[in-house]
Amino acid sequence: MRGLKYVANRLFFFVITLFFALTINFILPRLMPGDPAERILSRFGPNVDEKAIEAMRIALGVEKDKNLLSQFVDYLKNTITGNFGISYLHYPVPVSQVLRNSIPWTLGLVGTSTILSFLLGTFLGIYAGWNRDKLSGSALLVFSLSLRAIPYFWLAMIILYIFGYKLGWFPLSNAYSTTEILTGFSLVLSVIYHAILPSITLIVASLGSWILTMRNNMVSVLSEDFITLAEAKGLDERYIMVHYAARNAILPSITAFGISLGFVVSGALLTEIVYSYPGVGYQLYRAVLSQDFPLIQAIFFFISLSVLLANLIMDFVYAFLDPRVRG
Repeated sequence: MRGLKYVANRLFFFVITLFFALTINFILPRLMPGDPAERILSRFGPNVDEKAIEAMRIALGVEKDKNLLSQFVDYLKNTITGNFGISYLHYPVPVSQVLRNSIPWTLGLVGTSTILSFLLGTFLGIYAGWNRDKLSGSALLVFSLSLRAIPYFWLAMIILYIFGYKLGWFPLSNAYSTTEILTGFSLVLSVIYHAILPSITLIVASLGSWILTMRNNMVSVLSEDFITLAEAKGLDERYIMVHYAARNAILPSITAFGISLGFVVSGALLTEIVYSYPGVGYQLYRAVLSQDFPLIQAIFFFISLSVLLANLIMDFVYAFLDPRVRG
């Protein structure tokens, strides 16, 4: 019964939070002066004919005289049905098609890099925490602190300059080779080849945080009485490290991992810009520069949805691992 109440509470807060996120996403673009048709045609100067603006409004489906409540209801209907309108930047391509082309690249690159970085950082953090009084543990602490201090974009530019420009081992941009027609296995190899440098950047840049988080959690758990009791019972050290210390210390890291997975959809903005990688982060950057509000709204919606879903799933995982949180 307590489990069902916990699930119902989590689902209720998920729906409420999503509704507020949608409301903010609806309001923000409408605080801007003018309407989408005027913004697009403003590039051609201040003396654009009113008929041209009206024709653009019809093409974009902008109903200027409609009251705000009706617009909000239509916005909710369109969001639920996946109708995000026409992209100004890629006109007349629908926003949904732009996202369909971008999201797989981001999920593949950032998703894989986040999972690998979390797994590697967690294992190293467990080792660093367990060996906190040894030279290897201290070296890992210094290493992780150094990695954490390196900015994403700076690391991306250094790696791209050395391995892409100076040595010429890897391509400088794009997600696959555009100089030849590739299909099947050769296309897969090209995609992997182009993703190596961005992946290394993302893994290395976030590795320090995972190591530090897990190490600090381990150090905190190792001071608990149940660890002393396990040692007094003569249990194997490796068994205590994995089943007593790491199992309890990993819970905060799992929460942070869930939040990181939620932000995967937004892409690693600066990394995608440096490598000209055609993911969601790169599209968001171009949309902001072009004031493409339908595309910005759609991307913000998917970021909100993915973060909330990731938190919801992590709440359930957390409750499964630690029954005390069910109340």
